[in-house]
Amino acid sequence: MLLLICIILLISRNMKVTGSVKGHFFHFLLINILTQNYLLCLQARLGGEDIGYSFRRDLKLIGEVQAPFRGVRRFFSVALSAAAGISLFFTVPRLLRAIEGGDDAPDLIETAENLAINIGGIIVFITLFLWDNKKEEEQLAQISRDETLSRLPLRLSTNRIVELVQLRGTVRPVILAGRKETVSLAIQKAERFRTDLLRRGVLLVPVIWGEGRAPQVEKKGFGLAPKAAAALPSIGEDFEKRAQSITAKSKLKSEIRFKAEVVSPSEWERWIRDQQKSEGVTPGEDVYIILRLDGRVRRSGKGMPDWQQIVQELPPMEALLSKLER
Repeated sequence: MLLLICIILLISRNMKVTGSVKGHFFHFLLINILTQNYLLCLQARLGGEDIGYSFRRDLKLIGEVQAPFRGVRRFFSVALSAAAGISLFFTVPRLLRAIEGGDDAPDLIETAENLAINIGGIIVFITLFLWDNKKEEEQLAQISRDETLSRLPLRLSTNRIVELVQLRGTVRPVILAGRKETVSLAIQKAERFRTDLLRRGVLLVPVIWGEGRAPQVEKKGFGLAPKAAAALPSIGEDFEKRAQSITAKSKLKSEIRFKAEVVSPSEWERWIRDQQKSEGVTPGEDVYIILRLDGRVRRSGKGMPDWQQIVQELPPMEALLSKLER
């Protein structure tokens, strides 16, 4: 917000908004931009109430919530660059006149300073604009991976198939990806801390490299098969459907145990490899990924996790920090 105020002051100074009509027009334009940005964020928040039960129609809405002033920063970056460019256009002839000298020639040092400020401003604001674009691309890629992860299916100990998003607020999934021997050994070590891990909502999700390489029918997206998807609770707009969803979620809590089985290993493996590439890890290495209660990635690392460290790191489910994490 402080940066936004500074940018507004800079624009006012560079554009020399002094007249009453110009001043009113500038403030009207500013209020219009901020209002549009607020409405876009509000729309994104309203569209995300039933988070995870459907892919976002527009990933940029989620990006606007996470970075609500990116559009405003872009506008001011372009506006300030244009203002500096116009000022530079008039400063260059003044600099030539100052170099030539004469009675009515402008001051050389002052003109050179203005020229340097304009050039520096153009470079800075163009760099900020390009940096914002790069960050948006990275953010949208991460949001897309998060949405893909939320749609990956699991089979609980009761043989019920659910999507990972249905477990949000209930468990902290710990994905163990690697060779069968490595993952099995990690699960055996986790059994020693079973009680403490259960108190912290840990759900083990083993993914064995190569298990999903069997020939399968190609399908689009990451949704479940129609038969499996029919078993998933739906979230409707009316009270009755929402009440049914709450009942289903309460029943789901009683079915969750210490470990779950991945239903589509190839899709899980594909997501993990994409995540490894984004974090600069060689795809195919043994890794673990700890998720938060809200479904986002908490942290990850190479090899298998230190369960004692995880017990010390994660708060119990009834703790205040766990409630805030939801």
